[in-house]
Amino acid sequence: MARIRGVEKGKESWLLRLAHRFSRKQVGAELEPTAVMGHHGWVLAGAGAMEMSLGRATRVPESLKTLVDVKAAMQIGCPF
Repeated sequence: MARIRGVEKGKESWLLRLAHRFSRKQVGAELEPTAVMGHHGWVLAGAGAMEMSLGRATRVPESLKTLVDVKAAMQIGCPF
């Protein structure tokens, strides 16, 4: 549970609605960190750009990227 509440339904910007659509497509749910970052559009856009560039990176094999994701999630206690 985040210390900061996410943007409430109905008050989302177009960018946050787009981010929620992508997260539902990728993960199957609207992620809480995305809703929290929705308070500031530049932070949300920057995080989205970083995620997209990491997903498109080709120097590291996809299996190693997945392993790093799981290891990082385990260390910080992320349920995803």
